[in-house]
Amino acid sequence: QDEVSGVQQNCQAEAQKIKKDYENAIRYYTEALELNPSNAIYFSNRSLAYLRTECYGYALADATHALEIDKNYIKGYYRRATSNMALGKFKAALKDYETVVRVRPNDKDAKMKYQECNKIVKQKAFERAIASDELKRSVVDSLDIENMTIEDEYTGPKLEEGKVTLKFMKELMDWFKDEKKLHRKCAYQMLVEVKELLSKLPSLIEIMVKETDKITICGDTHGQYYDLLNIFELNGLPSLTNPYLFNGDFVDRGSFSVEVILTLFGFKLLYPDHFHLLRGNHETDNMNQMYGFEGEVKAKYTAQMFQLFSEVFQWLPLTLCINSKVLVMHGGLFSEDGVTLDDLKKIDRNRQPPDSGPMCDLLWSDPQPQNGRSISKRGVSCQFGPDVTQRFLEQNKLQYIIRSHEVKAEGYEITHSGKCITVFSAPNYCDQMGNKAAYIHLRGSDLKPEFHQFTAVPHPNVKPMVYANSLLQLGMM
Repeated sequence: QDEVSGVQQNCQAEAQKIKKDYENAIRYYTEALELNPSNAIYFSNRSLAYLRTECYGYALADATHALEIDKNYIKGYYRRATSNMALGKFKAALKDYETVVRVRPNDKDAKMKYQECNKIVKQKAFERAIASDELKRSVVDSLDIENMTIEDEYTGPKLEEGKVTLKFMKELMDWFKDEKKLHRKCAYQMLVEVKELLSKLPSLIEIMVKETDKITICGDTHGQYYDLLNIFELNGLPSLTNPYLFNGDFVDRGSFSVEVILTLFGFKLLYPDHFHLLRGNHETDNMNQMYGFEGEVKAKYTAQMFQLFSEVFQWLPLTLCINSKVLVMHGGLFSEDGVTLDDLKKIDRNRQPPDSGPMCDLLWSDPQPQNGRSISKRGVSCQFGPDVTQRFLEQNKLQYIIRSHEVKAEGYEITHSGKCITVFSAPNYCDQMGNKAAYIHLRGSDLKPEFHQFTAVPHPNVKPMVYANSLLQLGMM
């Protein structure tokens, strides 16, 4: 009877998956596994649903369980390879792709994924061989921006004596809206300037919002340029009297990451003390290679420019404190208790994120409803409960935290008794999630969050250059 019920639950889960209701699909697969915990197919199916919701750590665990039950189950190897690819564990993925190709030599899709993964492993090995952190020169040292020529036929926006102005920014946004490319000389000038500016900032920014003022806090934008323009349409352009904080994950996934990040960098240069940017887990080399930004920059400009973007991203601050009461970071809190604001100030952030520790947690962790900590659904950092949040806030004399990093159906979510707020600003994420987006107003007078929701606007139909689309296909097989 349990086996029959398990089959029924699995069928219901498959129906939810077809409707792209992955959360309910996961629920039904879980119920099927409770009835029949030794069914490799159910673990494999739930692994795919976890991949769809970007819970790569859970997807990896389920694929591994499937193979523990049946070491000859080829889909299990395929799912585990897909999960490891998403986590940047390319050697482990390659080993499983090799198994799939050996058993299914005529499977073109598996062979393509094996070849692409093998290429990444070799590329990474080459990069390690030539890397020398001590002697590594900045891209800036090899640029000759002064002698870059702006051709007569270029009619787009130009910096005024090398500086960003409001006139330039308005022209730039219109230019990008028409799907036109900023001249490379101007792009390089902006990147060099913003790197210089960001490198002088601490890892923890501290700002004061006056009683009569407010600040707007936005979450992930992920290359959704036309939705970014809509934020400015709804909420006004950034200015000295209309400050903004964008909380990481500016790039990847969407098709217009270059346009988003250059627009944000432009406003940072124009209003350095009233326009704030924090680093997200997607402002990193591994994620940019997998999820589109590296390919987009190389297609629109050059590999050298991507290297400069990478250098700039490493200088993005990690967290920001408002009026000594509200702490904002992209991911969340820490794998261990006892972390103080002074500890955050001391983080040496000019690097690719480590696999553990406070810097990793700030970019990667997620809240959970139950007390304590648990293994991350993403396979990186941890999940932290309301008791962890409460202890951190009490130790650091804070009221609450604001973070992003997760798609929310309503664009925001309030958890941990109001002490942990998530805001996500990419509506209809990846053109398929159907979620609303939101931004937050915080007023200096009371620091109570006011949520403003919005929905996606039309955009040109340009496919993102997501390397993971060809590799992951989110585990389809």
